[in-house]
Amino acid sequence: MKKTYVLDTNVLLHDPESLFSFEDNSIVLPLSVIEELDRIKRRGDEIGRNARDASRKLDELRLTGRLSEGVGLPGGGSIRIELNGNKTYDLLGGVDLNNVDNRILALAYFLTNNENSPVVLVTKDLNLRIKADVLGIATEDFYSDKVDYAQLYNGVRELFVSEEDIDRFYQDGLLDVNQNNLYPHQFCILKVRENPSVSALARYYGNRLNRLFYEGKTVYGIKSLNKEQKFALDLLLDDGVKIVTLVGKAGTGKTILALAAGLEKIFEEDGRYNRMLITRPIVPLGNDLGYLPGDKEDKMRPWMQPIYDNLEYLCNEHVRPNGCSDYLLNNGKIELEALTYIRGRSIPRQFIICDESQNLSPHVIKTILTRVGKGSKIVFTGDPEQIDHPYLDASSNGLSYLVERIKEKGISGHITLVKGERSDVAELGARLL
Repeated sequence: MKKTYVLDTNVLLHDPESLFSFEDNSIVLPLSVIEELDRIKRRGDEIGRNARDASRKLDELRLTGRLSEGVGLPGGGSIRIELNGNKTYDLLGGVDLNNVDNRILALAYFLTNNENSPVVLVTKDLNLRIKADVLGIATEDFYSDKVDYAQLYNGVRELFVSEEDIDRFYQDGLLDVNQNNLYPHQFCILKVRENPSVSALARYYGNRLNRLFYEGKTVYGIKSLNKEQKFALDLLLDDGVKIVTLVGKAGTGKTILALAAGLEKIFEEDGRYNRMLITRPIVPLGNDLGYLPGDKEDKMRPWMQPIYDNLEYLCNEHVRPNGCSDYLLNNGKIELEALTYIRGRSIPRQFIICDESQNLSPHVIKTILTRVGKGSKIVFTGDPEQIDHPYLDASSNGLSYLVERIKEKGISGHITLVKGERSDVAELGARLL
């Protein structure tokens, strides 16, 4: 049975393409949504861009007919804009219709009691979903780009083999296995069921298990501290793996491993990449800092401070003391860029790191990936359990979405880092709080 979906503004702000994600069903946009898009479109961040994009798509649909009467969508179904707020709806007492969310709720309530098809309110606002439930309105989150975070691909699995297979693996550095359910560049912990103390670490590619090529290697002064970090470095240093995703809680070493690998590639393997480009979303934790004085570098300094801290650690503790990070930044080998300026660029022959990418939507992840030029490698790092973006969660953020969508591709690899190595205090905080 066809349904009628009433969309909240935050669905369009999360993904403007959501207009075309409801198959052959009917979409209703309250006029309040258009008013909110108009109010938000002047913002310079991702949300403002999505508001403008959604408005452009609606304007293109307007050319095909009157939106107030409903127009067809390219993939089937229809969309119409409902003039809510000019009718008195039979709502329960105490609902303030001066509130935008309540006007959307009122329209959904009215349609629920007057449409011939089932009506569903789609919103990413959990409180609005709660209020809708109180009024007996069917409601749901926007699911088309969600993944099951509890079952998120972690890049590792255990395989039980014979002790002879383990011996052969150590001797030859490879092992042919009959495994149709392994993903490209998935890591395997080989174990002997009868003797669990006998084990080996391997990576699956070329239709066989291979020894870790970079196991035990010192990378720009640092070494891996656990098996997941070994796996991560194996992906980061392999130029055949063009897209690497690193997921893990705070202190597991995601960012410092990516930076160390990038510095190793730039300085120790001179010529492979021209420079390292580092970017991260500008999403505040707590109150926004507001406008900052100075040029672009000065404005970005507070947002990029974690990168500076890691560069200082790598340089002062291991390689070149006396302000090495400033030297790296000033000689053009490292570029720090805000995501605001990524759109429209083509980035060839660079080692790209997108830090804190759990705060990006799938749409922005796509935008970044399409900027990667020939000879470049890109690394996404983040913790989906630490999201500051108002319209994203562990299941709908771009990093989780990317991990699941590209796990079967031969040019990509993923690892979830588990153990915190920053300090005992950081590990305790990440694990218990």
